[in-house]
Amino acid sequence: MKIKQIAKIHGGQDGAIFGDFLFRFNHQGECFVYDLKTVGEDPEKELPQFSSFVLDGVEKLKPHSNSVAFGSEYAEEGDEFPLLYANIYNNHAGMKNPLKGVTLVYRVVRQGTAFTTSLLQMIEIGFAEDVDSWRSYPQIGDVRPYGNFAIDTQNDIYYAFTMRDKSQTTRYFSFKMPKLSDGVYDKEYGIRRVVLNKSDLLGSFDCPYQHYIQGACFYGGYVFSAEGFTDNADNLPAMRVINPESRQEVLFVDLIAMGFAIEPEMVDFHGNMCYYSDFDGNLFAVDFGTDLNL
Repeated sequence: MKIKQIAKIHGGQDGAIFGDFLFRFNHQGECFVYDLKTVGEDPEKELPQFSSFVLDGVEKLKPHSNSVAFGSEYAEEGDEFPLLYANIYNNHAGMKNPLKGVTLVYRVVRQGTAFTTSLLQMIEIGFAEDVDSWRSYPQIGDVRPYGNFAIDTQNDIYYAFTMRDKSQTTRYFSFKMPKLSDGVYDKEYGIRRVVLNKSDLLGSFDCPYQHYIQGACFYGGYVFSAEGFTDNADNLPAMRVINPESRQEVLFVDLIAMGFAIEPEMVDFHGNMCYYSDFDGNLFAVDFGTDLNL
């Protein structure tokens, strides 16, 4: 396995790649767009920014973008990009409704270098307060009971996963991927709302505890999930690869042992190459070699 820096981009949270465009988000709903065809030979060079935009509706619903992904469904025939998904994570923590386990769904439209988005739907885990399923402690206890997600676009499966502190596990849940037409209209937010309940589960399983989940993606039959913080001995930068079919963690990547000490954030694929970026915006290409069958 090899990791090499290829460029510098805007720092922040997770991101997603579609076509040759890399979309990098921060926790305020801002996105910075890059054309991967412009990656050059100098790994320290700032990649030229193609565009930037702010997600629709951040005045009411502001995603932290701890995990971000493009799906397989298109909002309208002829759209260039499929639906974009970004989770709220802990951005509403402390509010009357913390919106745990909520992912927001957007239409993305491009005209030249200008991007606009429309917030169309929200997907919510309906049992995020259930101690037997999502949480491991009642009330206060789990440090991050907000959850991430990843989308298997080939099989239309939505994976949600969350840290469970009492059992020191990460629990994965799988659902049939909601359609844009699913759910009911929510007057408060002016969008369709899908609530995924335990009766909707395709399955669930536990894997080793992830120390503060960061960016995630699905590729080649695996969930790739980054974790950890900068300069935190108890929560070191790492990446885990989970096989939902076998319900096992198949690879643990100790990033700090490989010399990458900054908080990991974004992970996604362009073709068969994995791209990873840290909080500071250093962009890396990851070659898993023979460690994974990709």
